[in-house]
Amino acid sequence: MKPSLQVRLSQHLALTPQLQQSIRLLQLSTLELHQEVEQMLAQNPLLEPEEDFSVATPELSELRSAASAGEDSGADGELGGGADAENTPEIKAEDFGTTEREDWENGTERDDFDGIRELPSNSPGTSSGNNSDDDGDRSERESAEISLQEHLCQQLAGMSLSQADRTALHVLIESLNEDGYLEDAIEEIAQSLAGDDPEDQEELLDHLRIALKWLQHMDPPGVGARDLSECLLLQLRTIQRSAGQVIAILICKQHLELLAKRDLKRLMALTGADEGLLREAQGLITSLEPKPGRRFARGQAQAVVPDVIVRKVGRELRVMLNPEVAPKLRINELYANALRATRGGISNSALGGQLQEARWFIKNIQQRFDTILRVSQAIVERQKGFFTHGELAMKPLVLREIADELGLHESTISRVTTAKYMATSFGTFELKYFFGSGLNTEAGGNASSTAVRALIKQFVAAEDQNKPLSDSALSSMLEEQGIQVARRTVAKYREALKIAPANLRKTM
Repeated sequence: MKPSLQVRLSQHLALTPQLQQSIRLLQLSTLELHQEVEQMLAQNPLLEPEEDFSVATPELSELRSAASAGEDSGADGELGGGADAENTPEIKAEDFGTTEREDWENGTERDDFDGIRELPSNSPGTSSGNNSDDDGDRSERESAEISLQEHLCQQLAGMSLSQADRTALHVLIESLNEDGYLEDAIEEIAQSLAGDDPEDQEELLDHLRIALKWLQHMDPPGVGARDLSECLLLQLRTIQRSAGQVIAILICKQHLELLAKRDLKRLMALTGADEGLLREAQGLITSLEPKPGRRFARGQAQAVVPDVIVRKVGRELRVMLNPEVAPKLRINELYANALRATRGGISNSALGGQLQEARWFIKNIQQRFDTILRVSQAIVERQKGFFTHGELAMKPLVLREIADELGLHESTISRVTTAKYMATSFGTFELKYFFGSGLNTEAGGNASSTAVRALIKQFVAAEDQNKPLSDSALSSMLEEQGIQVARRTVAKYREALKIAPANLRKTM
C-alpha cells in the first residue's frame, strides 16, 4: 500500500480541566462537596477558608438579611453518629471451661410479618436496671447513641458468670446483626472457634448453648433470636399468662403465615379459639417488636441538609440557598502577593498553577450554587400549587421543560436535582421529587403521578378496614375524579407507597 496524505475536517468537543471540575462538582451531594473542599484545602496552600465568603448570587444577600430578621433557616446540618464498638478479643478454645449446661428451647421457622409495633423494655430476668421509667431510659440510650452490642455488654458487666460463660456470651453478642438476630448457627460458631477437634467443638457448643439462654433473657426482649418466630415467642413469654397469650404462642410457633394472610377461618379451625380470643392474640402479637435492635440503629441515620430553602413571604415564594451549605473560601492574599513580587511573575512560579487552580475551584463552586438556585427557582415557579396546597396540587413536570427554560442540557438538570434537597413548609424533599410524569384526565389535561399517589394514599387511609379497597376499586375511584389510571398502574403506585394489598390490609 502506497503511503499518502489526506486532509479531513471534523468537529469535536474538548473538555478542559476547568469544565471537567465544574461538571464533577455539580453532581456532588452536600456532604461530598464538603469532603472535596477539605481535600482541596489540604492540598492547595493558596486556598483558605473565609468566614464572610458568600456565593455570588443576585438575591442571596437580601434573602439572608430577611432570614436573620426572623425567618426560619431550615433543617439543621448535623449528622448523627454512633459510638465506636468495643474491640473483640481473640477467642480460643482454651478460654472455655468444662461445665455442662442444658440447652435452650429453639424457635420455629422464620416468616415475614409486618405491622408489629415496638414493645417497651420490661423483660424480667435482665440486669439492665429496668425499674426506672422506660421512656427516660430510652431517651438516655438514644442520646448516648450506643450500639446494641454496647448496650448488651453493659448488662454483661453486671452479671455473675464464670469466665468461660462470659466469654461465650461475648462471642454471641458480637455475632448479632443490626436487627438483634443471631444469623449464624451456634454449631458453626463453635466450629470456627475450635477448629477440627470434635471434643473442643462439643465443649464450646455446650457453653454457647447456655450463653444463648442468657442472651435471650437480656434487654431488649427478643434479642438473640434466630428467626422471627423465636423473636416473638421470647417476647410473648415476658407477658402475663392469659388465654390470649397461649393462643398467640401457638400461632407464632405454627401458624404465623396464616396470621400474616389474615386467614381467620383457618386459624379458628387449627387453634380451636373463637373470634374474640383470636383478636386478643393478634393484638398481643402486633404489639411486639420484630427487630429488637431497631432502636439502637437510629443514631446511625444521617440528617438531610437542605441546599435550598423556600419561604412564603406574603403572596410571594422566596427561594434562597441555605447559607450553612455554601463553603466559605478565598485566595490567600499573603501568598498571592508574594507570588506577584517574585521575579518572572506568577506564571513562571511553581505555585502559579496552584493559584490558578484555587481560582477555578472557587469559581466552579460559585457556578454550582448559582445553577442550583436557578433550577430551584424554575421548579418553584412551575409548582406553585404544591407550596400552597401540598402534593395533591403537584403538576406534571419533566427535566426537558426546565432545561429549555434555562438554556441548559437535560443531563445538567439531572445532575443538579440528584442528591440536592429543598426545605419547604411541607417538609424537605429531593429536587427530583418535583418531577413526575402526567396521566390523562377526562378534561383533556394531565395529572401528576405524584398527585395520583397522594390520592391513593388518602383513599386507603379513609377505607373501611373490614372491606379494604382493591386496586380495581382504587382505579374506579380515580376515574370518578376524572383521572384515567389502569389497575396495574394503581398497583405499581401502591407498592411504591409501601401499602399492602387489600387482602393483607383487612382486619381480622
